[in-house]
Amino acid sequence: QREGSSPTMQISPPKLLKDIAILRSTLQQYHPLIIEGHGSSRDKRNASLVSQRIVQSLHQRWYSSNSDSETKSHRDIKRPILLISQGDPLEPTGISAITNQVARDLGIYRCLVTLDEDIDPEHSIKADRDNVQYEVKYSRLIELLSEEDEGLVPRLENAIDVELKKMNERKQQQYEESMQNNNSIKNNEKHKTQFRPIADWYKDYAMLQEVTKSAMKIASGGELTLVHTVDEISDFSVTSFYRVGLELGLVDRGDIISYEAERNNLL
Repeated sequence: QREGSSPTMQISPPKLLKDIAILRSTLQQYHPLIIEGHGSSRDKRNASLVSQRIVQSLHQRWYSSNSDSETKSHRDIKRPILLISQGDPLEPTGISAITNQVARDLGIYRCLVTLDEDIDPEHSIKADRDNVQYEVKYSRLIELLSEEDEGLVPRLENAIDVELKKMNERKQQQYEESMQNNNSIKNNEKHKTQFRPIADWYKDYAMLQEVTKSAMKIASGGELTLVHTVDEISDFSVTSFYRVGLELGLVDRGDIISYEAERNNLL
């Protein structure tokens, strides 16, 4: 399916890519597009309007003759675009709504990546499958990365553990400063809130996010476009873990389209 044409109505269920060889041979046919951003609880914007801006940015990045040398490799895309989704349930706003709308606006199919049932039994069940042509389990992508470099996944997991520790330290510091500055709460034990560390599931979804990007880039032979849907990414969001992939060199800065930067270029 070429970018710009409308997908036909999907009658059959998505093709589940279980075999690593088939997974590689399938994904290498496409240029992977990944969109990351906040969920509906943080992002209440109109998904159609956000999608319009993202599509403009993608056209500018991929096809504009005015692109600078840093992004030149992202022009003249020869392969069909495949939008990679990471199992978000469909909501009226936020990342799932935006991703769904971008796929429709570009006229492209999606590949769905979901966590295995032993990690999250409900992740696959709740995932939005509209316009999904392929489906792959997280464990298959782990296997693909391990085949490429057996030390890659341990390095990634360790880096995410380090970032989680830093995140909890920042959250603890903010909590303590808030308690010190709010005397009415500080002096009233009945209304004193308890510090809540980062939830355990953050690691699973941070791993899903970074493993997906890394595996898709490797499988496609080094191609990837990553779009962020917000100007400022919350320091306490799963999306913020994209910096881990950057630091490890799994994703290049030139792969990323900044929502704010591209917005300014479109003004």
